[in-house]
Amino acid sequence: MNLCLNIVVKGRVQGVAFRANTRKWAIKLGIQGYVRNLNNGDVEILACGKEEALQELVAWCHEGPRLAKVSEVLVTEQKSQNIFDDFQIL
Repeated sequence: MNLCLNIVVKGRVQGVAFRANTRKWAIKLGIQGYVRNLNNGDVEILACGKEEALQELVAWCHEGPRLAKVSEVLVTEQKSQNIFDDFQIL
């Protein structure tokens, strides 16, 4: 059964290829959803997939790409009405 998580990553996470790298990881892990920058400087991810894959993505989010400085990762389970067939950068 697929699960959906809303993940908010805080810190220096914009302008460091966070979204592009998140998309690469999500595709590799078979996760659907999206990643986008928020106006407050955070990055938001909606990720739907198998629990093990989502746990791997969340673990990666704590590190992020080389230039990122992640200070906090907030994860909440999400009931998503949207059905995604891929992972997009919004």
